[in-house]
Amino acid sequence: MDDSKTVLTHLIKTRLQGAISKVFPEADPGLIQLQICTNPRYGDYQCTSVMAIAKGLKLNPRKAAEEVLEHLDLSGVASDPELAGPGFINIRLLPEAVTQALLQAARTGSCFVQPSDQTQTMVIDFSSPNVAKPMHVGHIRSTILGDSLARVARLLGHKVITDNHIGDWGTQFGKLLVGWKKHLDAANLAKDALGELERLYRMVNQACEEDEAVLEEARQELVALQRGDENNLAIWKEMKEVSRLQFDQIYERLGVVFDHAHGESFYNDHLHSVVQALTEKGLARDSQGAKVVFFEGQPDLEDHPALILKKDGGANYTTTDLATLDYRRKQWQPDEIIYVTDGRQQLHFRQLFAIFKQWQPESNILLSHTWFGSILGSDGRPFKTRSGDTIKLNDLLDEAEERALRAIKEKNPDLPEQTANELASIIGIGAVKYADLLPNRQTDYVFDWDKMLSLSGNTAPYLQYACTRIRSIFRKASLDEAAFLAECIASNMELVMESTHEQTLARKLIHFGLILESVLSDHRPNYLCNYLYELAGTYTSFYEHCPVLKSEGSVQTSRLLLCSLTRQVLEKGLGLLGIQTPSFM
Repeated sequence: MDDSKTVLTHLIKTRLQGAISKVFPEADPGLIQLQICTNPRYGDYQCTSVMAIAKGLKLNPRKAAEEVLEHLDLSGVASDPELAGPGFINIRLLPEAVTQALLQAARTGSCFVQPSDQTQTMVIDFSSPNVAKPMHVGHIRSTILGDSLARVARLLGHKVITDNHIGDWGTQFGKLLVGWKKHLDAANLAKDALGELERLYRMVNQACEEDEAVLEEARQELVALQRGDENNLAIWKEMKEVSRLQFDQIYERLGVVFDHAHGESFYNDHLHSVVQALTEKGLARDSQGAKVVFFEGQPDLEDHPALILKKDGGANYTTTDLATLDYRRKQWQPDEIIYVTDGRQQLHFRQLFAIFKQWQPESNILLSHTWFGSILGSDGRPFKTRSGDTIKLNDLLDEAEERALRAIKEKNPDLPEQTANELASIIGIGAVKYADLLPNRQTDYVFDWDKMLSLSGNTAPYLQYACTRIRSIFRKASLDEAAFLAECIASNMELVMESTHEQTLARKLIHFGLILESVLSDHRPNYLCNYLYELAGTYTSFYEHCPVLKSEGSVQTSRLLLCSLTRQVLEKGLGLLGIQTPSFM
């Protein structure tokens, strides 16, 4: 390994893994982690992995850590590591290592991030709207959470395959077919396709509840569709296409792109073989005319058998998801599959993963259900319109842009209309995304327009503004930032950092790569949100105590470099959250 090209935290972690492996050759290198010290008094980084390994082997953790330290060489990087408590290894960076890390980041544009040595193939399943239904506010959580995880994983060097598992099959299409054939308003379909399809579904669904004959008619239309009736298939395909067009408009607004969008119908031809395989393996048994998987010996699932084939021979979500899982295994050979859905589907995914593990025990795929809570209104109830209807995602994004535009015009009334609208889109949609990613994903959060659009506090506009303020420093100095960086690199500059505020900011910047590793390992972009907010605060303290433009010579150059690196990390971090940064605000 060429240490001169290795990100500092990656170098420390690699040497740490090497030392631990010499003492514990059987230890999984992936379990050996470097953590940021929460209290700077104890150092910059900490490793607790030796404690876990020693306890697993029933050894004395402190003695094990002492033995590891005998093999740990951090010369030129950190002062002698310290042992604390029952086996904590504390590491304090040398000032010269910090300055070299900053200069390296300036030369390489790495933003203190280095791809993993253990790259994996990951499939991320997220968003998953239903055909013939407008995407609603609840879809934003899955969509932007999955997108952010994909962005982080790719930056860390992993091969990522994103798949939008669209709901394009099921009993609702029988009712939709009745509505399409009898009540379709072509003008409304051309104007707002999903709104018209939603109207048709509600109308026929109400009629089905009131009239058994209409319900039977819907059943027959569904049977005809499932049997391949040409007319019904043609209508169904048109429903899919008009839905796709409106979905794609929203994804374009959100800046979200998928590698694949295999709907449920894509797996129809595989369902019979899945049921047959489970039956032959003795996992699926007959129960009152249906096929069911029971979970004997699994306490959390024993009372929740999984239906995989209905009495009428129809499959369900579990069957389709098993077929999907098997397809992904064969087609993409993933190391991990991440499903991003709301918390109400926890039981479903526990069943799905348990069945797959019994069906294909040789598969080593890590299956993860990354679930999230709900969006609440100010009354603490699910976020809806005043009339009680579900809020459409397009309407939510429209309102975000409108509110941002009003704020922009109040502060910059002379901005050209097109510029103001572009700025409103960046700020408004960024604010909505950040407010959704900021909380612990497993908790519910209250949707608050005023808070999320504020220029103060932990918000996207605050961080976007921090980036524009840094850009303005270079404009005030009549410097082109890119040219300044190029000159710094060419001149082999030496950094001068005499203030503790400079040192604190530098160390905060170096943490970025480790934060991203934590985001990916725990599937929690809120770690990144909080880091960016803390970084912006650390930068503000630096700027207040360390004059930049009023300083001179190498001190000014060093401080300008700190400013530039901070902007780069802030913008890179926001980009990983799917949030753009304007050039001015």
